[in-house]
Amino acid sequence: MYTWLVLLTLSLTHGYGMCENRTKNLRNNIVMVMSDAFDGRLTFEPGSKVVQLPYINYIRQLGTVFLNAYTNSPICCPSRAAMWSGRYVHLTESWNNYKCLDQNATTWMDLLQKNGYHTRSFGKLDYTSGSHSVSNRVEAWTRDVPFLLRQEGRPVTDLVGDESAMRVMTKDWNTTDTATQWIHRMAASLSEPFALYLGLNLPHPYVTDSLGPNAGGSTFRTSPYWLKKVMPELISIPKWLPFSNMHPVDYYSTFTKNCSGNFTEEEVRKIRTFYYAMCAETDAMLGQVISALRDTGLLNSTMLLFTSDHGDLAMEHRQFYKMSMFEGSSHVPLLVMGPGVRSGLQLSRPVSSVDVYPTVLETAGIAVPGGLSGHSLLPLLSRSAARPGWSHPGWAMSEYHGCNANASIYMLREGRWKYITYADGLSVPPQLFDLKTDKDELHNVASKFPYVCRHLDKVLRTAVDYPKVSQAVQLYNKQEFAAWRKSLGGNYTQVIASLRWHIDWQEDVENNERAIDNWLRNSGHANNETI
Repeated sequence: MYTWLVLLTLSLTHGYGMCENRTKNLRNNIVMVMSDAFDGRLTFEPGSKVVQLPYINYIRQLGTVFLNAYTNSPICCPSRAAMWSGRYVHLTESWNNYKCLDQNATTWMDLLQKNGYHTRSFGKLDYTSGSHSVSNRVEAWTRDVPFLLRQEGRPVTDLVGDESAMRVMTKDWNTTDTATQWIHRMAASLSEPFALYLGLNLPHPYVTDSLGPNAGGSTFRTSPYWLKKVMPELISIPKWLPFSNMHPVDYYSTFTKNCSGNFTEEEVRKIRTFYYAMCAETDAMLGQVISALRDTGLLNSTMLLFTSDHGDLAMEHRQFYKMSMFEGSSHVPLLVMGPGVRSGLQLSRPVSSVDVYPTVLETAGIAVPGGLSGHSLLPLLSRSAARPGWSHPGWAMSEYHGCNANASIYMLREGRWKYITYADGLSVPPQLFDLKTDKDELHNVASKFPYVCRHLDKVLRTAVDYPKVSQAVQLYNKQEFAAWRKSLGGNYTQVIASLRWHIDWQEDVENNERAIDNWLRNSGHANNETI
């Protein structure tokens, strides 16, 4: 609270609200801080009361917060591909963490540089093809194979250091130091406007080292220093549906994320508390950027954005991680402050990550190219009147085609409704949630409101021919897996048995291999292989 009051006092003392007059003839600097796995519901009430986030609160007070901002795909690389390209993931075929944008794809940062901006990027980018583990990509390719194998480590917590240990995620702190040093040493002396991107890995769970080199991130790690920022009395214990009442895709996610076992209430509370503490550490890095801009006199001429690639369920719906359309996973932060941006504004209109691209370009006075999926949000943010011809659909769309879900998933958020459909729209039942009366998303009312489902499905199909896309993903998965298997030759049996699912795989090797063979044979990709 003290930090927040100091920053607010300084902002008023330095005349933040008067900056529009001083910069009206200049192009604004642009700074984006993008975290990983940050639940957007923590950036406004009541979520913002659970953990102290003074710098996010600072942006909210002096800028605008979007109350319903969504990722366009709740997983790292595809989400970032959408943000950097301004196009939905089915248009760039960013199907999973391995298959995203080409190395030469044009981003909004490229266009800023082409139009006279000095550009710098620090930290996590993760929007081009070829990264992440072999296990991660194989799990995505084989999601239609009819077996059920645990792919992640069981979520655990890890307390490190003492009450003075601030820098838990040292890699992110080092990256933040480098970025803020650049602001101090270079940005203030530039003759042209600059655009800076800082990508953080927090509050993404840490890799669980004990599970070996293929392990994913299932360790929630923090120190007593950050735990003090969390309000334990406000930590809620999420309600879970019985397994028998779960949607089949949600059950698959729960099982493959290794969350189908027993958890005590204390375990769940601890995981959620540690996650919120990790968010507090993330907020402090954002604060270091704000302080650097303020100290160099650049804050008043800079548009600052804070967002994330996706959220984290933190044991809601008996899951952790992302890869889901539930709010904890798909709802991301989006806060903006800067010259001409309205202060203290909270906007409820659903928006998504593809809207960042045109927003940044319009902020810089650069013509927005055609073919984008997003719409500029500047008319919503600006103190100026909306420009003629501006429009926004008033809904947000997300899709998911990766691991830990055994069907392609499509989500449309419009008004009070969240509509989720799968695959071809026929073979898997849809879900519909009334977020006004069911914020925890425990009551699927699709059968109760079929006319709402029909309306939202029609709107969704204006953005994506999802049965066709699902079919394309299925074909891609089989082709990629078949090519990968062929490339391994005689090592295939050993390699596939050593991936993250190795414990469950070893329980029935013969049936698991046969299930893959039958899956490939049905599409003809096994014809030229020895099975």
